[in-house]
Amino acid sequence: ARAGGMGRFSVWDYVVFAAMLLVSAAIGIYYAFAGGGQKTSKDFLMGGRSMSALPVALSLTASFMSAVTVLGTPAEIYRYGAIFCIFAITYALVVLCSAEIFLPVFYRLGITSTYEYLELRFNKYLRLCGTVLFIIQTASKPQSNSLTLYTGIVIYAPALALNQVTGFDLWGAVVATGVVCTFYCTLGGLKAVVWTDVFQVGIMVAGFSSVIIRAVVVQEGIGHIVNDSYHGGRLNFWDFNPNPLQRHTFWTIVIGGTFTWTGIYGVNQSQVQRYIACKSRFHAKMSLYINLVGLWAILVCATLCGLSLYSIYKECDPWSAKQVSALDQLMPYLVLDIFKDFPGMPGLFVASAYSGTLSTVSSSINALAAVTVEDLVRPHFRSLSEKKLSWISMGMSLFYGGVCIAMAALASLMGALLQAALSIFGMVGGPLLGLFALGILCSFANGIGAFVGLVTGFVVSLWVGIGSQIYPPLPERTLPLPLSTDGCNISISSNLTTSTANPLTTIFSTQAPERPVLADRWYSLSYLYFSTLGTLITIVVGMIISLLTGGLKQNTDRKFLLTKEDFLSNFSRSKSDTKVVVLSWKTSTNAAEGTDNPAFSHIEMDVASDKNKVNGLHI
Repeated sequence: ARAGGMGRFSVWDYVVFAAMLLVSAAIGIYYAFAGGGQKTSKDFLMGGRSMSALPVALSLTASFMSAVTVLGTPAEIYRYGAIFCIFAITYALVVLCSAEIFLPVFYRLGITSTYEYLELRFNKYLRLCGTVLFIIQTASKPQSNSLTLYTGIVIYAPALALNQVTGFDLWGAVVATGVVCTFYCTLGGLKAVVWTDVFQVGIMVAGFSSVIIRAVVVQEGIGHIVNDSYHGGRLNFWDFNPNPLQRHTFWTIVIGGTFTWTGIYGVNQSQVQRYIACKSRFHAKMSLYINLVGLWAILVCATLCGLSLYSIYKECDPWSAKQVSALDQLMPYLVLDIFKDFPGMPGLFVASAYSGTLSTVSSSINALAAVTVEDLVRPHFRSLSEKKLSWISMGMSLFYGGVCIAMAALASLMGALLQAALSIFGMVGGPLLGLFALGILCSFANGIGAFVGLVTGFVVSLWVGIGSQIYPPLPERTLPLPLSTDGCNISISSNLTTSTANPLTTIFSTQAPERPVLADRWYSLSYLYFSTLGTLITIVVGMIISLLTGGLKQNTDRKFLLTKEDFLSNFSRSKSDTKVVVLSWKTSTNAAEGTDNPAFSHIEMDVASDKNKVNGLHI
């Protein structure tokens, strides 16, 4: 159902889109051969630990911003108002926690996979738990939280939204993005991932700004847009309702959001892998802080797009008027509407949505390859040479690229984009964050406590998460703002009733189930609190069980914990900025017991004496 005046995709739009894919592929080819190519698995997975802060920062921003952000956030603001902006505070807190709590420990240990830490600090079984959870989460992932599952949604969602509005070929787009992504990940490794991300951030910002500038021109000034939003109740920044059942309030966003996103920035492999690949700890921290500016810029862009959407469609909402079938089709609809006389501009917007997809998927593929090689292959096949490992890493990239395309096909059978993705992610991300926090902040936490905590947190999160998917919260909990169709001059066909049902509920149950008491108390918890719940339960249970099982007796090496020196060393840039020694694995005879870990170089071994300490390392 398309109004007569809408644009369609022209040749130029396809040209712009193809150009974006080609440049991304070219970067991959360049890094496959630049500087002698990828000689070792470290080169391939970690960029040889020689990255500097700026590209890494842009790369972190890019993979955070998937097409779900480009299409979903403006629609979210259109529907629920600009309270989403409170995430600006959340991002600041997240970056602070990641840079000051998790980064110092991971960087000092010089690990490739964050889950190596779990073995060093607890035992190899917990490392395996972490690795497996991560792989499930990612291959299925929403918004670089859970990866494999996530990537499926990330590839498919934008393809679907763009296809329904612009007639852009659905499976052509899915396969093209999947193949190009796999191609440059496999050839160029982490360096290619980071530099394509830098290029893609540029495209995303260009896409967003073109929409904002054109909307301002159409509406004759930004004043009109702000004014309309104000009168439409879209500028609802402050809502201090403490009720945890309310979907977005100041508290759910600041507290819940901080836990959810720290799970991604602080301990998620696809993010950590990049800032650990920086050439010094100073660069690693800077990359996080510069990335914060990027996150803010993108939030502002998305908010302005959302408000422009409202301002342009305040009289006639295309969603209620059945012009689009889902909220995330509003942005493509707007683009075709305001750019109908500008060939190539809709193509730029589509390219920006797909840049989001590419950057998120490529970071997932690279992270999955790293985790598989470091946590599953290397410990069991000690005899492999570096050259062979780098070939295996490439093979894994290829394999996971294929898995992601397959997942996209699966995602075509699932719905409910933003929320389902984030909540599945929250379910896994929360307990994992709790596990790392236990290891880094509690010297007395032991393996038993950590394991019981992880399982408890995981079970509780899944229980709430699945419950909330089966019994979605009532509208008074989510507070959608009013939309109007008064100004529409299209005949609305009467046989279509407006359904806002969550597609996942239709899978579970056909008729509306009786809502149990739990549904409105427990399952209606704001989706941002799923992660918080998982994290806190994991930490509390972990601490109690550790104390009961003699956690105080064990002697934990200080280098696995966050120490005073980590914090103080921020202020002295002199010697503390020494480059991390990249640890070489030598197969030692007694590696099997896991006590003498060959991953530590002599520098970090002697922690007993406090003389001549720099940055908490004995030098």
